[in-house]
Amino acid sequence: MCNFGLNGDKLQSGMSSIPNATAVERALAILACLDNSKRGLNISELSRRLEIPKSSAHVIVITLERLGYVVRKPDSLNYHLGLKAYGLGRGMIKNLSVAEIALPSLRVLVDQLHLPAHLAVPDGNQGVYIQKVDAPSLIKIDTYIGRRMDLHCTGVGKVILAWGPPEVAEHILSKQTYIRHTRNTITSSRAMRRELARVRDAGYAVDDEEEELAVRCIAVPVFHPSGHFVAGLSVVGTTTQIPLDAVDSVAQRLRQTASGIFAGLERES
Repeated sequence: MCNFGLNGDKLQSGMSSIPNATAVERALAILACLDNSKRGLNISELSRRLEIPKSSAHVIVITLERLGYVVRKPDSLNYHLGLKAYGLGRGMIKNLSVAEIALPSLRVLVDQLHLPAHLAVPDGNQGVYIQKVDAPSLIKIDTYIGRRMDLHCTGVGKVILAWGPPEVAEHILSKQTYIRHTRNTITSSRAMRRELARVRDAGYAVDDEEEELAVRCIAVPVFHPSGHFVAGLSVVGTTTQIPLDAVDSVAQRLRQTASGIFAGLERES
C-alpha cells in the first residue's frame, strides 16, 4: 500500500482521487510510493497502485528520472528514489535542533548497549527518523535518517500514538484494520487501544517482531521542558540481542537517555 498524500494519507492533500489528481500531485504520490517500497516498483505497478493511467505514470517517471529524483535499477524495470529525492528533507532535518541536541546522548547509549539508536518524530500519520547512531555489528538493521515508518507496528510509532499529537492517534485509531507486516502485527484498532494503554502504564513501547520477524525494538518518549512530546527514542536489535528478559533494563536505560536529552533541551530553552 502506498501513502499518496504528503501526510501519509490517500486523501490527506485534498485529492478526491488519484485518477483526477494534478500532475504535481501524481508526481508526489509516485515519490511517496517509491519511498515505501524496498525493492522498487515498475511503471505498471505504480499505475495500478495509484490508479492513474500507465501513460501518465510513464511520462511522470521519465521526467523524475531525467531530473534525478528517481533511478532505474540496473538490469531491471524497477525504479527507486534517487539521491536528489533523499536530499530534499536534509535541510528540514538540520533545522530540528532536537536531533543535534540528542546526538551525544545517543552515542553514549549505543556505546553502552551496543545497539543502534534512533530518534523519530511524527510526520502526518507516519513517523520519520531524524537521528540515528549505528552500532558496530555484523548484523545491520535497515534504518536510516529520513526513513518513514508505520505507527501501529513500530516501537517509536506506538510512543508517538501514546504521547504524541492527539489528532494522529485519533486518525490511526479510527481505522478498523491495519496493514499486517508479520504474524505479530497488531491489525485492529481495538487491539491497538489495549496496547497503547499498556504502553502508557509501562512508560515504554515494544515492537516485538511486529514490523519484521526476528527484530525487536524498545522505545520511550522524549519530552520538552514545557511538557509537550518531542520525539520517540528507540534502540533496535535482533531477538537474540534483546531477549525478553532484558526489555525492562533496556527501557530503563532509554529513560535515562531521554532525561539527558530533556536536560539538553532545557539548556537550549
